Amino acid sequence: MKRSILVVDDMLDMLKLLERLIKNELDVNVYTVNNGEEAVEMILKDSVSIVIADIMMPRMNGIELLQRIKEIDPSTIVIMMTAYGTIEDAVESLKLGAYDYITKPFDEERLLHILKKALDYYNLIKKSIDLENRIKEKESVEGIVGKSLPMRKLVETIRIVAKTDLTVLITGETGTGKDLVARMLHSLSNRAVKPFIPVNCPAIPENILESELFGYKKGAFTGATQDKKGLFEAAQGGTIFLDEIGDLSNPLQAKLLRVLEEKELKPLGETRMHKIDVRVVASTNQNLKEKMASFQFREDLYHRLNVVSISTPSLNEILEDIPLIANHYLSIYCSEYNTPSKRFSEDTLRMLISRRWSGNVRELQNEIRRAVIFTEGEMIRPQDFQYDSKNLPYPGDTIDTLSNLTYKEARRSLLERFNVKYISELLKECKGNVSLAAKKADLERQSLQHLMRKYGINSEEYRISANKM
Repeated sequence: MKRSILVVDDMLDMLKLLERLIKNELDVNVYTVNNGEEAVEMILKDSVSIVIADIMMPRMNGIELLQRIKEIDPSTIVIMMTAYGTIEDAVESLKLGAYDYITKPFDEERLLHILKKALDYYNLIKKSIDLENRIKEKESVEGIVGKSLPMRKLVETIRIVAKTDLTVLITGETGTGKDLVARMLHSLSNRAVKPFIPVNCPAIPENILESELFGYKKGAFTGATQDKKGLFEAAQGGTIFLDEIGDLSNPLQAKLLRVLEEKELKPLGETRMHKIDVRVVASTNQNLKEKMASFQFREDLYHRLNVVSISTPSLNEILEDIPLIANHYLSIYCSEYNTPSKRFSEDTLRMLISRRWSGNVRELQNEIRRAVIFTEGEMIRPQDFQYDSKNLPYPGDTIDTLSNLTYKEARRSLLERFNVKYISELLKECKGNVSLAAKKADLERQSLQHLMRKYGINSEEYRISANKM
């Protein structure tokens, strides 16, 4: 792709001279403007490789233009032009990030030499940035572990949507990594160098959430002793992530809708609007359509947020990925807690796959973290996991504890708990002898072995326990 050079000077003769010289000698696109404001507009619209700017210009001088260019794109190379009497300004421009300067009247050979070197340097910068971006993209995508079809589709969707500025609504059950998806959307976007501001909506008391989001002026209310910038303004140029958006009150929903529609906000106590440039990513584990039907969530806000929808799969939808996910976090936590490397037994992996994870990946992470801390040996076995009432049977289990589940889920959960508890106690009593346990249970040996495989129960562990006694 051809590189482009923009020449900025308020003298039309100088613009024509430089345009002709550069076009005749270098294979580049050359553009000219006669003031700094037009230069900024052009750089905002199109990528410019090199800017040659005169220091002495009316309204916006060359130093001010240099500072503005570096804010827009630090990789743009700026060469300053100066008359003999303003060398000090040229030296000051080098301190502010200019690549070089030339004095008027300039030597054509020297200018072309500087431009050739600048183009080589720009190409080197771009290669370095491209490499950094590829590494960053690889690292970001590796944060989502899994090879199943739902996970491959999720990653591909993130890659595509990240390059746009569209508002995104992330939906999914608790613990499925909605915050990770939001961070990936930011880190793979053109806003990656700007702030990423996460806001946990339910965690901030409703009476102060408005001032946290939009800011306030000194004296706006009792205790407002100074101006405070809100989280939207803190995210200027970047991304704001509104986690659990379904918990916003109706008045706040109305104010957020105005921000999304107008791209501006008004801090509490302020009389004028503030323009903002922020990408909004929101998430929820609730059914917003149901909340809309009961007038708990605004339909117009829903459609503003749901420009692109991304759904994170539950662990039940990606069972084949559980061994990959589990081993990924096992490696992380062994390193984090400075413990010798550990590994899962085959029975453990089967147990992890067969178990119901109501808290999804977050629950799995917590279980693995505890297992790493409390397992003494190298091998992590099923009994090294701490089960709660939702996942392992215990004598006090009642229908009341399952009232938040559907009939099918509750039946499956109770059956699962009964089988694990019954077979575990049976093998313990029979000291791991499967034939004897099958006889006591009035089951065929093969039937008992099938149940043991299904629920990740290893008879060998009960023999070891019996030998230690």
